[in-house]
Amino acid sequence: MGLNGKVAIITGASSGIGRAVARNLNEAGVRFLLTGRREDRLSELKEELNHAAIFPCDISDPGVPESLLKTALDSFGRCDIVFNNAGVITTGSIDEIKLEDISYMVRVNVEAAFRMAYVALKHFKSAGSGFLINTSSLLGTKVRPTAGAYAGTKFAIEALTEALRLELAKTNIGVACVEPGLVQTELHRNWEIHPAQSLNIPRPLKPEDIARVVRFILEQPDHVRLARILVVPSDQEL
Repeated sequence: MGLNGKVAIITGASSGIGRAVARNLNEAGVRFLLTGRREDRLSELKEELNHAAIFPCDISDPGVPESLLKTALDSFGRCDIVFNNAGVITTGSIDEIKLEDISYMVRVNVEAAFRMAYVALKHFKSAGSGFLINTSSLLGTKVRPTAGAYAGTKFAIEALTEALRLELAKTNIGVACVEPGLVQTELHRNWEIHPAQSLNIPRPLKPEDIARVVRFILEQPDHVRLARILVVPSDQEL
């Protein structure tokens, strides 16, 4: 996929992986519609990029995916890539975890991601081409004690991604997911003990590491599909 002039919607763009992906793809000439909850962060990122519009929102609002697509089309006349990246995490023991936090995580990580995926792919089918990349996780391939709810949301992303890929085989529409191990982002900013410490991972991945992988997926020849890529720190034992 030649990226120059393409238009990408990036969810969860106000920090971490989404922000890094925007910066990386900007170098390839991509134009952007950026969305996230923190308008000030989105505005800062917009100023760094060559061509970008922003759409601050809570991705769990059911109407957001349709609005994002409409805004991209109104702003740039096209939409070629959706990086379906927004996500939150809550973990804890049976006695500690809050059911409301789990419910919100499911709305963001599953419902909103599913809505965005289907809105994007319906558009890509009408346009005849496009690429959807979902952010999964190492915990979309295995589980750990106290992280079952989060892992469940990522297992859902894995299942959806593979089913959509199969449905769209033999078309010009790509579907893939990236499965990061521990990445140094703001996802764990409120944790008393960071996973880098509790899991003994002194050198977590950087968001830029995942951004290079996303670009690698997008830049493959038309006859090549990278359905999923697992990316982990060299210090992380699987």
